[in-house]
Amino acid sequence: MRKEILLSVSLIFLGLLQAFPQAQEKLFDSESPISIKMSFSIKEIKAKTNDSTFMDSEISVETSPGNWQTFPFEIRTRGNFRLENCFYPPMRIKLKKDEAKGTIFQGNRSLKLVLPCSKSKTADSFLGKEYLAYKLYEKVTEYTFDTRLVNVEFTNLDDKKAEPVLLLGILIEDDDEVAKRFDGEILNKKIPPNIMEDFATVRHDLFQMMIGNTDWSGLYQHNQKAMVIGEKTIIPLAYDFDMTGLVNPPYAQVNSAVGIEKITDRMYRGFCRNPEIFQSIRKEFLEKEATIFQTIEDTKMYFSESDAKSVRAFIKEFYDILKSDKLFQQKVVDSCRKPDGTYSF
Repeated sequence: MRKEILLSVSLIFLGLLQAFPQAQEKLFDSESPISIKMSFSIKEIKAKTNDSTFMDSEISVETSPGNWQTFPFEIRTRGNFRLENCFYPPMRIKLKKDEAKGTIFQGNRSLKLVLPCSKSKTADSFLGKEYLAYKLYEKVTEYTFDTRLVNVEFTNLDDKKAEPVLLLGILIEDDDEVAKRFDGEILNKKIPPNIMEDFATVRHDLFQMMIGNTDWSGLYQHNQKAMVIGEKTIIPLAYDFDMTGLVNPPYAQVNSAVGIEKITDRMYRGFCRNPEIFQSIRKEFLEKEATIFQTIEDTKMYFSESDAKSVRAFIKEFYDILKSDKLFQQKVVDSCRKPDGTYSF
């Protein structure tokens, strides 16, 4: 009798599972890398696509171990520096709404795809450190682009043998989707940095200093988006962290106008704010020190051990500045930019 009751309960439970299927996993619900396969001509995509012209292609996604599903994606190149200087171009990939429905791409059918710059054996390690920068930013602020790593099996049709290579990649959330998450809107125009929300902006600017990034501009919206929430709250959104001291790739270049000699030199590029705001955000970063270093440990499998050691040392240098009243005053508070863009020092 007891067995019959248990069997009946099991059947009822199974019926409920079938009647109410589990929701489809969303792309950014997990931090586990997903596997994809791509095949196209690098020469063709560079020659025939641009910011407004896509090329038809297919991307196969491993939906479960050993099971693959092929999607008809449109792809195009994007960006400037990496497009001109790297073997693998940065891309935007887009899936039609009907094709994305009911799949992992529903709600995220337009994405940026970042691949390693070169074909060198160490290229994946640099990309792994760039991914680390995104994860570190998530510990600093809630206003970030969602990201997910991908293991890419790529076949370049330019090669006569057309043999696939394995690459590490990063999928990055579309601008409009991140704005939708916060009931906001992306502003596609020049925004004076001094009208951005004070605390969010100093948080952003100090983070950029932490990872050694000078390749951004709030004024010209270079490697930064401005998102308005509500009637007038404007928040900076940062992206593209490859040209940083944290990543330190071999192709990195320093803008001579910035005033540093090498990519691993730190400087604060933010505009001046009330000193009390600086101290408040300084305290936030200090309270998150253990979390920042744990994030390095959580992602170190994506770059070499020597790189992990360098990353720890580089971030420690930043925290040495934060822990010193003298250095923080000198390198942050007294080094901020005036309203006209010039530096205080």
